[in-house]
Amino acid sequence: METIRGRKSLTIDLNEWKDRLTKYDRIVLDLGTGDGRYARTLAQRRPRWFVIGVDSCRENLREHSQAKLSNLLFVIASAQELPRELMGLASRVTINFPWSSLLESLLAGDPKLICGLKSVSRARASLDLRLNSGALAEAGKTLEAGTDRIYYNLLRSGWQLEHPVMMDASALKRFPSTWAKRLAFGRDPRAMMLSGQR
Repeated sequence: METIRGRKSLTIDLNEWKDRLTKYDRIVLDLGTGDGRYARTLAQRRPRWFVIGVDSCRENLREHSQAKLSNLLFVIASAQELPRELMGLASRVTINFPWSSLLESLLAGDPKLICGLKSVSRARASLDLRLNSGALAEAGKTLEAGTDRIYYNLLRSGWQLEHPVMMDASALKRFPSTWAKRLAFGRDPRAMMLSGQR
């Protein structure tokens, strides 16, 4: 499994990986972590949780991956092809403001992504997914229609979801991610949150 710290790419082996995780209460997997600010903030706030940020774009991760936090790791991987080392680990999965191929896979119910979400999750793992109107508009969907499509794709795959909750500009300003702050001051500062459990 390829990991990154700053500009350095590192490979971690399975035994070292298992040893590193044993002392943590929860393992959070943040898929499509972007620049990693959310993952870093969560690791700082919750030292008893181990937080793994996953993204395929290594350049975006350089700043926040330099954080010297023992409970934080960034993995270079596609959300549609997650490393086997992550299988069955996550007690919580987060996907914040997906776009491009990750959003397209959610909208299409892509089996690679949907099966991957299940395979990395423990029994009764929780899921938090935040969708923004701008990314969905680029994909040809309204915020409501895109949320409904993803909601039903996840329901069909076995996730038990609560009703979607709207996030307005003030909620986006409070959310600890770089992208949320940009959205809060954008032309359409709306997002939708889906939460549930496996």
